[in-house]
Amino acid sequence: MRYGVLGTGMVGTALAGRLVQLGHQVMMGARSAGNAKAVAWAEGAGEGASQGSFADAASFGEVVINATSGAHSLDALQAAGAGALRGKVLIDVANPIEPDSGMPPRLTVCNGDSLAEQLQRALPEARVVKTLNTVNCSVMVNPGGVPGVHHVYVCGDDVAAKATVRDLLRELGWADDRVVDTGDLTAARGAEMYLIHWITLMRALGTPQFNLGVQR
Repeated sequence: MRYGVLGTGMVGTALAGRLVQLGHQVMMGARSAGNAKAVAWAEGAGEGASQGSFADAASFGEVVINATSGAHSLDALQAAGAGALRGKVLIDVANPIEPDSGMPPRLTVCNGDSLAEQLQRALPEARVVKTLNTVNCSVMVNPGGVPGVHHVYVCGDDVAAKATVRDLLRELGWADDRVVDTGDLTAARGAEMYLIHWITLMRALGTPQFNLGVQR
């Protein structure tokens, strides 16, 4: 499959790199083609890796992953273009952290709204699914690195889009019974607000290499 990964940070690099390893074609998108980080990634990631602008990556991908900084995701997706995203599954893994807001940070949106919902409203013909934003990027691509039973969550308004995302999660190593469907896209509110607790736990544990499990 062809994936467009928007974002050149740790999350985008981890996801894009793992997808290439799994045999997919991946274009990393940045604000402009020729971005130094994207070029370095494409040159080092191997066959199937390329780079371009947000619009290039969105056009290239059959599935598009938003791994941009949450505070700037709306701008990034608008630069990608509604036409390039029309009908496509848009996987939102970003968290809406307000820049320079201290530690723990504040969120740019919470309670009655979420970044994922904002993206869906801005791009009504895209099929937005929220997932993976509740774990560190190393756990996203290697859930087996955390021992024991732990879970990842998906939510979205499009059932078929969520099925596509489940297929991707399975490829990344998330067993079916470790993926919890929390419902429609309004569930992204809780998933995004969890970030504050995640940061508290990370500081207490001294590592980002952890996750929570749901027991019932």
